[in-house]
Amino acid sequence: AVVSTQSTGEHWGTDTAGVEKTRHFLLEWLSFLYRYIPVGLLDRLPQRINERPPSFFGRDNLETLMCSPSATDWIKLTEMILCKVPEGFNFVPKHVANSYS
Repeated sequence: AVVSTQSTGEHWGTDTAGVEKTRHFLLEWLSFLYRYIPVGLLDRLPQRINERPPSFFGRDNLETLMCSPSATDWIKLTEMILCKVPEGFNFVPKHVANSYS
């Protein structure tokens, strides 16, 4: 994620608008990647379509945040990498898995 934020900072700039574009990019990326189950958690290979991941905890707090289904946890991740979100910030993921409740 650090390499990604460095290259997006070069691309969109490091002013407020560039940081917010970077934040939005990272949040969309996390919402897209959340749909994929880590191979180590699968009971059988290959993964079946619409198969839900079993509930689990990561090896540390950061990994647990990255695997969280909650957009507020993803926002916390971007605050760790970038800076605090502005007042009134709201994120609604575009990538929603229909099979998940």
